[in-house]
Amino acid sequence: MAARNRRMMSENLKAEIAKELGVYDVVKNEGWGSVSSRDCGRVVQKAIEFAERSMANQQK
Repeated sequence: MAARNRRMMSENLKAEIAKELGVYDVVKNEGWGSVSSRDCGRVVQKAIEFAERSMANQQK
């Protein structure tokens, strides 16, 4: 049950990805609810890429 309450992505990671994708101003000013579904999908895609790279580096 405790695992359900844990966030999958840290707020810092989400903010860094949002900055990289150019949507951080929307997040900062209006919150994540104002970010388009397409941009949220891009954030998730970047986070998955980051996790995959991280896992690959751990296996080396």
